[in-house]
Amino acid sequence: MGVVVGGVILDKSVVLASDSPLHESPSLQPVADSLLRKLRHSKIPTGISYDLGLSDDKVSLLKRLATLYSFDCFILNASSVDDAKNEIMLAWGDTGGGILYVVSDKKKEFFPKLSNYSWLIVVLRSLGQESADVTEGSSSCENSSMIFINKLEELPSTVCHINRKRGAFPLYPTQNGLIFMPLTFELPLSPQLQEFDIVLHKATDEIISIELKSCTNFSHRIVYTSGMQDLQRYLEDHPDCCVIDSFNNIYPVLDRLEIQEILLRLEDLKTEGRSTIRGPHFLKVDSFKEPDLLQRLSEAKLSLPSIVKPQVACGVANAHNMAIIFRNEDFKDLSVPLPAVVQEYVDHSSTLYKFYVLGEKVFYAVKKSTPNADILMKLSESNGLKPLVFDSLKSLPTAKEDQHYGDGNCSKATNSCVDLDLVTDAANWLRGVLDLTIFGFDVVIQEGTCDHVIVDVNYLPSFKEVPDDIAIPAFWEAIKKKFELKRSK
Repeated sequence: MGVVVGGVILDKSVVLASDSPLHESPSLQPVADSLLRKLRHSKIPTGISYDLGLSDDKVSLLKRLATLYSFDCFILNASSVDDAKNEIMLAWGDTGGGILYVVSDKKKEFFPKLSNYSWLIVVLRSLGQESADVTEGSSSCENSSMIFINKLEELPSTVCHINRKRGAFPLYPTQNGLIFMPLTFELPLSPQLQEFDIVLHKATDEIISIELKSCTNFSHRIVYTSGMQDLQRYLEDHPDCCVIDSFNNIYPVLDRLEIQEILLRLEDLKTEGRSTIRGPHFLKVDSFKEPDLLQRLSEAKLSLPSIVKPQVACGVANAHNMAIIFRNEDFKDLSVPLPAVVQEYVDHSSTLYKFYVLGEKVFYAVKKSTPNADILMKLSESNGLKPLVFDSLKSLPTAKEDQHYGDGNCSKATNSCVDLDLVTDAANWLRGVLDLTIFGFDVVIQEGTCDHVIVDVNYLPSFKEVPDDIAIPAFWEAIKKKFELKRSK
């Protein structure tokens, strides 16, 4: 072809499952949904094709899929290739690349006609035919108009391989020069990773269990999914691979106690005439029935109400099960997982500042948060002042609307109490201490003292409050700088 992939046509034979009995509704190939999502996010123009005479229920299903994923539908068979080609040109215009047609090997009689149109054909081998044409897949990418794959999961890496061979970046090149190409754990990782310059992961989403007591080495206490373990081994065996960020560097954000201890060192940023930025007062608790618990709480400068959180910060099901305690006697029957961290509850006027760090850039958003302690107590009085137990991924009573979005590089603050320079200094300090490229943290401002209190630190947050046109360029810049730094060493 000599060009990058400018569009993908998926024949119905690779989208729909094998013919079902007449009384059953048509269904999709098991991995079809996942593939369609990846193609949608790749920004490559994509269409679904089907034959004339296909049953109405199958046509209806394919059209619903096309609408769901913002794809096009084309009628395409041996007698309608010319018409389909014209429809594709009208729908997509000049894509700047060639057409990749993905089809099952059950339609072999169709291939000669398509090859006359300079389309590149990706043929999905039928079950039981995987051993056929074994060498054809690797050589055909350069010397033929046909490529053979054994599984539909191979298609994204196949597109990636074609584009890189033409001097482009994976999937669909953008003005940033980068784009995501999702790894597939169902396929061997090594051939996929050979196509990549950079590996970006969120290992915290692939944790099966964390054991905080068994070993002094934190990395040995975490059990990842088998796919993530394979990736971890690959990265250990290939130290030259650029990964954002290393597994070792994310461990502190998995442990609320370790983060609290790191935040104690914010004392170094204290400067005369500026507000104080700090972590909340805290205490680790291994049992809520400790006889000297109240004394230890007092020594840790903790008073009621207090918020109780599991020590494990993420990656396991109960990491976000928390409680706000109003009475000392309620500790003994508390259901928060142990070990736990008891943390100061800061009155903060129901306002939370979410800060996002992308390399050297800092952004923030202002959100409504939980009420002050006196309001929480009134809410709890109707229930006998029992602890407020909640999942932090869901909301306690808050205002209905977020307030605004802000850029940490701006000189103006919408809230006069916020010291953006102070928080930016703290963000840069945290970036150095944690050695992370992409992370976030939450700040509340204590009523009366105006202390800036960092109440949470997390890895690779969603950035959903930051507009795409601001976050995406900063995201790419941070990744490219990390890659360039790695390459220069």
